[in-house]
Amino acid sequence: MAKKKTDEPQRFEDALKELDEIARDLEDGTLGLDASLQRFEQGVGLLRHCYGVLDVAERKIALLTGFDGDGNPVTEPFDATATAEQGVAGRRKKGATQTNDADCDDESGSSSDRGLF
Repeated sequence: MAKKKTDEPQRFEDALKELDEIARDLEDGTLGLDASLQRFEQGVGLLRHCYGVLDVAERKIALLTGFDGDGNPVTEPFDATATAEQGVAGRRKKGATQTNDADCDDESGSSSDRGLF
């Protein structure tokens, strides 16, 4: 029943199947104390392996979906300098600059030489 050790990591599904076999062996009660302890140790090792594989998978999913372990979205502060330097396409004419209230011709805040924006 003991599997030979290889350099390749065991697949999650295979480890889970072997864990199930170990649990059945231990529940049967047909193994002696030494054999039971050996199977229990194998089970603990397989359980650690499975938890490690699941942890890596959860981290990959969180990275790909943008959510943390609690399901909250992962956000980063917005860096507006890149868009402010380029301007918004179609909103400003080339060479146009932003004006403040002192540059406006009337109290309504509009300038006669400017368009809507």
